[in-house]
Amino acid sequence: MNTRIRLKLIAATILVCALPSLPAMAQTAAKPKVALVMKSLANEFFLTMENGAKEHQKAHAAQYDLIANGIKDETDTSNQIKIVEQMIVSKVNGLVIAPADSKALVPVIKKAIDAGIIVVNIDNKLDDAALKEKGITVPFVGPDNRLGAKLVGDYLAKQIKSGDKVAIIEGVSTTFNAQQRTLGFQDAMKTAGANVVAVQSGQWEMDPGNKVAAAILNAHPDVKALLAGNDNMALGAVAAVKAAGKTGKVLVVGYDNINAIKPMLKDGRVLATADQYASQQAVFGIETVLKAITDKKAQSSLGGTVETKVALVTKDSK
Repeated sequence: MNTRIRLKLIAATILVCALPSLPAMAQTAAKPKVALVMKSLANEFFLTMENGAKEHQKAHAAQYDLIANGIKDETDTSNQIKIVEQMIVSKVNGLVIAPADSKALVPVIKKAIDAGIIVVNIDNKLDDAALKEKGITVPFVGPDNRLGAKLVGDYLAKQIKSGDKVAIIEGVSTTFNAQQRTLGFQDAMKTAGANVVAVQSGQWEMDPGNKVAAAILNAHPDVKALLAGNDNMALGAVAAVKAAGKTGKVLVVGYDNINAIKPMLKDGRVLATADQYASQQAVFGIETVLKAITDKKAQSSLGGTVETKVALVTKDSK
């Protein structure tokens, strides 16, 4: 065998040996893209959620890429719909969404599913009837909001008497989690025999929460407690109580356990809140998406609820 023939055989052998590595290279190039679409990034809760997701992706960089986005405020539903449409055009493989509205986001989520994107719902549950109408199923990964609010309400109930007047500052009224937290507060107040004199929306935001709290305090000067559906609104309520000269006389509770509320828990301006572990909520959703992609599951085979933790937080919590 001459030298030229021998070199050709060696080259052919090298090429054949190299072929098995090509699928692995292709697989690396095609790692899934997961989009995390949140509500207002002006809300510390969602910033914590985003940071938790980014830390998870950093630790699993070889497994997936992450695109994280949010809207300017809690009611910017139209912009959130546009973000989802952008993710469809970007051909992401998975979408983890905390919808600003339980019904309004359903049509665009159907478009995402029709485009082959695996969708998982976190934080605020999508409306079951709206999903059924569109013929789609979307798993919900998150806490029992009614239970969490009841934990907070039950703790408050120990500080008031039967017949005392209280008021609820609700989140965006069309959202499932706002409705569930209001129900949880009402459950606790009914058991305590308290008189709920008002339920008004503070739109999840501090300034609207402050205005609603001020109006309630003006209309019901003998109100004993304000139950806020999230800590942003609780911050607004605390400011309203102070402005009315009623610090220490009107109790305030919240929900989310954001950092800004912690000094107020310590000094009593806020009595209690609920921790739903913001940094992990998106991670649970991302892991659900990745498992579905790895197992090659269709969206139609997904559904139900993956319940995550929620815990009462007070000044005595460890």
